[in-house]
Amino acid sequence: MTTSPSRLDYFVDGMDCATCVRKVERMVGALPGTAEVRTSFNKQTLQLTLDEAQTPRATLESNLRSLGYAPSALGRPVEQSGLNEHDVISNAHSHDDPADRGRPWYASAQGKLVVLSGALLALAFVFGFASPTLSVYGYVAATLLGTWPLLKKALASARFGDPFSINMLVSTAAVGAVLIGQAAEGAVVVFLFAVGELLEGVAAGKARAGIRALSALAPKTAIVLGGEGQREVPVAQLQVGQTILVRPGDRVASDGTILSGVSSLDDSPVTGESLPVDKTVGQRVYAGSINRGGALTVRVDRAASDNTIARIIHLVEEAESSKAPTARFIDRFSRFYTPGVVLVSALVAVVPPLLLGGEWHTWLYKGISLLLIGCPCALVLSVPAAVTSAISAGTRHGLLIKGGAALEQVGSVRTVAFDKTGTLTAGQPRVTGITALGASESEVLRLAAAVESGSSHPLAQAIMAHAQGLSVPAAQDAQALAGQAATATVEGRALAVGSPRYAAGLAPLDPATASTIAGLESQGRTVVVLLEGSAPLGLVAIRDEPRPDARAAIAELRSLGIRPLMLTGDNARTGQAIAADLGLEVQAELLPEDKLELIRQLKGSGGVAMVGDGINDAPALALADVGVAMGGAAEVALETASVALLQGRVVGVPNLVRLSRATMHNIRLNIAFALGLKLIFLITTLLGYTNLWMAILADTGATAIVTANALRLLGWKPGDFVPTAAPKTQNSARA
Repeated sequence: MTTSPSRLDYFVDGMDCATCVRKVERMVGALPGTAEVRTSFNKQTLQLTLDEAQTPRATLESNLRSLGYAPSALGRPVEQSGLNEHDVISNAHSHDDPADRGRPWYASAQGKLVVLSGALLALAFVFGFASPTLSVYGYVAATLLGTWPLLKKALASARFGDPFSINMLVSTAAVGAVLIGQAAEGAVVVFLFAVGELLEGVAAGKARAGIRALSALAPKTAIVLGGEGQREVPVAQLQVGQTILVRPGDRVASDGTILSGVSSLDDSPVTGESLPVDKTVGQRVYAGSINRGGALTVRVDRAASDNTIARIIHLVEEAESSKAPTARFIDRFSRFYTPGVVLVSALVAVVPPLLLGGEWHTWLYKGISLLLIGCPCALVLSVPAAVTSAISAGTRHGLLIKGGAALEQVGSVRTVAFDKTGTLTAGQPRVTGITALGASESEVLRLAAAVESGSSHPLAQAIMAHAQGLSVPAAQDAQALAGQAATATVEGRALAVGSPRYAAGLAPLDPATASTIAGLESQGRTVVVLLEGSAPLGLVAIRDEPRPDARAAIAELRSLGIRPLMLTGDNARTGQAIAADLGLEVQAELLPEDKLELIRQLKGSGGVAMVGDGINDAPALALADVGVAMGGAAEVALETASVALLQGRVVGVPNLVRLSRATMHNIRLNIAFALGLKLIFLITTLLGYTNLWMAILADTGATAIVTANALRLLGWKPGDFVPTAAPKTQNSARA
């Protein structure tokens, strides 16, 4: 009898660094019967599917404990439980590290180890003044106490395919120091290493704090309105379609649409938007936003597990699995680097005494020192610590970045291609005029609204909004021809609302009509033609104003050495009018497949970022090196893009570039510092100027400095320092 695989979800206490995550993933991936393994550094969780006929869960848990981690079952994973993201994170962090639970650092297992080994070290030092013999025993005891947990982890790592772990290097060096009579230095080595690990855990907790804070934004209960009156229910039980009351001062309980009321909402906890936004009936609200004005009734559009906050947390967690190219290189490098350190240390320890007549004690000491100097802690931490901090900082300012790869790439793009409608423009076009040709103005508007009644396109919404108050007939057989027209049968008549190019393709437009269209388009208006068969009945002129910050954002991109370009399906005259106003190049009258081909061509001359918001932008967002979706974008655009701008402001694009470049500058500094310090101590050790405790202090100090430097990114703000290095721009006038 076969059993179906179990879906397991654990909180893994102690899995609080990038190295820990890799260690757990390597061990779990090697077990028979494991699949769909997902780890989260931010929540310190492990999710997987396990065939317990091949590997019992007890074996998995035993292996985790042997690596030095304490697994705690969380029950069913998020997607299969009734819990929302907030509940799961709260449950996970009930087991979290001391800093997360408000306890002092010395209450953690690592803190206790530091305190105890430090006390033994201090005691041995004091004994040295009264009884040198006793002090030696104290140093040996302190060394063994600090080494024992490291040695257990090292042996477990070796058993699971990683014999050259950092724990193995430190354990070997500490035991070797005792064996050659340098117990005091061995004790200092393990003490400083323990301090370094403690600092790393505390720093990791700070980097996770921003994401954890997001989970607490949404209220735990909501006031539901119904036939039985008002009732308070847990947010996790809210259902799509229910109506909730949001009182002044309350946080919005779920993503939804305002049904009644007018208020000012503070979206800053979710989008980073600094100023409250006035909203009224029909506008969207986000879970976690603060109602600063009057009472609102809101229709629930998303369940708690799928609201904006839950999606942000989920996407940030997914970002962990998308490593930056630099991080992948460091990972590959460390696989060869650490065994190389062991080999060089062994050669330094044995070759001079065996072949050159050197003293065994002296060269063994130097070999042990090299083991410590070679520890790749700072190097391995240099990228993930910076990326995690940058993603957390970006999230606070409305820049949702879905991984280290996107974060690294966006800073090196040469071209940023923008969609027009809803991206560079506000996406709220309005009808500015109607030209009657074969029917009256009211008839043109009435029939055009009927054809567009089933469309969510911004131009269609503008026509329908302008037709309010008219009796709009029902439409049958409605179809949309992407980038060309909408067609339908209305009152028995075959009608279409399409672009002038579409109309001209059916039958040539008369000179007067063509001239009218050209005049409207030269003013930056989009013109659509109402057709019966191939005969035009009228023209509808629509204008969508540029976003207020679009011009400044385009100028900022140019100052960063990036070429901005507008891609639009709109007519050339309208596109050129908007582009001239904003100060960028334009390619107009593009179908979705045309945008794809243009993105493909642009990629041939350097990295390309595509910024869009519509369903028709999704293929281009996917093909570009970095896809950026504007706030309020279509679902498929948000899912396809590598980055989402939650504020829905164009200035988010140059801010994104600034954050990327600041992060890469931080990473380069970290790598240079880590490698440079090791090179200096390598030379001083071979020359006999460096002892064991200085070697480990160099490694621990480098780790602390690299981590502290990475944590500076948590305080990043738009407009902060940007390194001057920027990609060269392309000089071609057109794409």
